[in-house]
Amino acid sequence: MGIILWIIFGALAGWIASAIMKSNDGVLMDIVIGIVGAILGGWIMSFFGQGGISGFNIYSFLIAIFGAVVLIAIVRAVRRTA
Repeated sequence: MGIILWIIFGALAGWIASAIMKSNDGVLMDIVIGIVGAILGGWIMSFFGQGGISGFNIYSFLIAIFGAVVLIAIVRAVRRTA
């Protein structure tokens, strides 16, 4: 995937994950959360023997949203303890 598609993919996944987790960090953070969430989701899925992000498709999109939700939960947990 090209860089532009990664940004769009990350923005959409981050925006949906932010809506699920009821966080409002802004568009730029949604993009970052979505891209890092996609990486994290792919990494988590590899532990279950499944493929990670394989392109711009529904499966990859759901994995990216899952990873972004996990990322937001981890950040919230760290902020509470710090």
